[in-house]
Amino acid sequence: MRIVFHGANAASFSEGFAELVGADAEIIVLPDALESVADRAAYASADAIVGAKFDAGLPRPERLRLFHVPGAGYDAVDLAALPAAAVVCNCFGHEQAIAEYVMAALLRRQIPLDDADRRLRQGDWTYWAGARSRVHGEIAGSTIGLLGFGHIGKAIAARAKAFEMNVHVANRSPVAPSALVDRAYTLDQLPAFWAAADAFVVSVPLTDETTGIVGAAAFAAMKPEAVILNVGRGATIDEQALYDALRTGRIAGAMIDTWYRYPSSSDPHPQPAKLPFAELPNILMTPHMSGWTMGTITRRQRTIADNIRRRLAGEACTNVVRDAT
Repeated sequence: MRIVFHGANAASFSEGFAELVGADAEIIVLPDALESVADRAAYASADAIVGAKFDAGLPRPERLRLFHVPGAGYDAVDLAALPAAAVVCNCFGHEQAIAEYVMAALLRRQIPLDDADRRLRQGDWTYWAGARSRVHGEIAGSTIGLLGFGHIGKAIAARAKAFEMNVHVANRSPVAPSALVDRAYTLDQLPAFWAAADAFVVSVPLTDETTGIVGAAAFAAMKPEAVILNVGRGATIDEQALYDALRTGRIAGAMIDTWYRYPSSSDPHPQPAKLPFAELPNILMTPHMSGWTMGTITRRQRTIADNIRRRLAGEACTNVVRDAT
């Protein structure tokens, strides 16, 4: 079986992969741009491709049996352009890391560890216990609003509950209240959802329905002390509305990990948006790093290898985006 890892993202999962699928597998790592005849031929002859994108500009792999996205999002994969005999799968395994990122970001706003350390090194006891004027915040008892309740939302809810937070959820499909969910909303109830929480986490996939789902009306409904985190896709939050809400102090802050612009071969070091978010003091900016840990890589490797074994054995794959016809 010829397994092609296409692009820098997919290549991250190739190291040690032969040990998971067996010595009979031929593993080829190709660059993002398939410029040589040899690279294009290798891609076209693949039995399985691990890659984040596919379109008509790539060689058509006629004998392809499995196309595996090495992540959850497959919006860059033209499903209709892939051979009909290929099963298309995605994988998760990033929810643990992203949930830890969310909790770290929320705790960072309440517990000033770095500032306390910096001050005490100078003999400044600003945060010393014993006076009301020196208290810092906590997240226990506050309400977190989760827009999206898939793998990521569920992982965040479990950790938020461990910190004694109230959990509100807004989701495309109904979510029953449970030990993890104190209150659930459908998407036609978003105005009430926006008004009810202290911190919001956006983790919905990017679709026509969710593009700009967090806009000016959402920010207008939020509490002034609210904060918002985006770990889903940048365009689910309207760029101008987010910038205006932060610039004017309509909300207290934001922690943004997914963006509107990304590096490319022609522009390897872009600002992540057209608007000057970097000039704002009330935003924490990170470069789409929340789910990128060795734990994520290992969990995804196992999923991909398991699906390759399943496809070879004629068994049903897991995390199927599109089945073979």
